[in-house]
Amino acid sequence: MLNLDLTNEPRWHELAHGVRVQLRPLTTALMVATRSDPAVEAVPEEASDEERAVAFAKALARNAVLAWEGVGDSDGNPIEPSPEAIEALLDIWPIFEAFQLAYVSKGLLLEQEKNVSAPLPTGSSAGASDTARAAKGHARTVRRA
Repeated sequence: MLNLDLTNEPRWHELAHGVRVQLRPLTTALMVATRSDPAVEAVPEEASDEERAVAFAKALARNAVLAWEGVGDSDGNPIEPSPEAIEALLDIWPIFEAFQLAYVSKGLLLEQEKNVSAPLPTGSSAGASDTARAAKGHARTVRRA
C-alpha cells in the first residue's frame, strides 16, 4: 500500500557524523527541476554512471536542502547551507552514501515498486481468454516424452 503524506512538509534526516539535514519532500516537481539543472545537463554523454549519479545527487541536494545541523567551517564554526557548501558536504563519502540511502533511494524504491506491480484485474488483460491451442499431434508427443 502506498501511504500518502498530504502535508508535504520538509523533514529532518540523520546522515552521518552528527550531520542532520532538513530536506524538501522528494516530489515530481523537485525531480524535474533536478533533471533540468544546468550541472546535470552539462554532464557529457561519455560520462560514467557514477559521474552522472554524483552530479544528480549534488543537484538534488542543492534543490532539497533547507537547513542543516552539525556542519561547520574549517574552524568549527557553524555555517549555513549554500550551493558550494552542499556540494562540499556531498564530497564526503559517508555523507553522500547516507544522503543516497535516506533520501534518494526512497524515491527510487517507490519507482521500482511501481514497475513490478501485478496487473490490475480491471486492466486490458482482464477477462482475456487463451487463444493458443496445442497442435493435435504435438500434444501426444509431449505426453510420451
